[in-house]
Amino acid sequence: MGLDFGDKTIGVAVSDGLRSVASPLETIRRSKFTQDAARLLEIAARRSAGGLVLGLPRNMDGSEGPRCQSTRAFARNLSRLTELPIGFWDERLSTVAAERALLEADTSRKRRAEVIDHVAAGYILQGFLDRLRHLKDAP
Repeated sequence: MGLDFGDKTIGVAVSDGLRSVASPLETIRRSKFTQDAARLLEIAARRSAGGLVLGLPRNMDGSEGPRCQSTRAFARNLSRLTELPIGFWDERLSTVAAERALLEADTSRKRRAEVIDHVAAGYILQGFLDRLRHLKDAP
């Protein structure tokens, strides 16, 4: 399950059973940690998720700022509530890619605002899945 963790929302994406294709699922409006975590773990259980991948919002120079610290703190707190493995994926430009794809699909501004976070989560998860497949196929 891929997550695009933001200040106001959490974009959620899931993969198929073969772990080859990521699909955007939904955007959760953030409230309190306990409610956010409960919703994420409910989705993970319902979808039989094998793990969680959070987009890590590094700066363009690769350094980590306050947003990375916030994402890592969320993951640390979430790890206390689940046995699922939790990892990170460099999410630089995932929202830009999602925005570009939505523009190419001629999505209205209002609709883009509604779906951008879970589409970005799909890009995060797809990057992770592609890397797993590459590692598996490497000699």
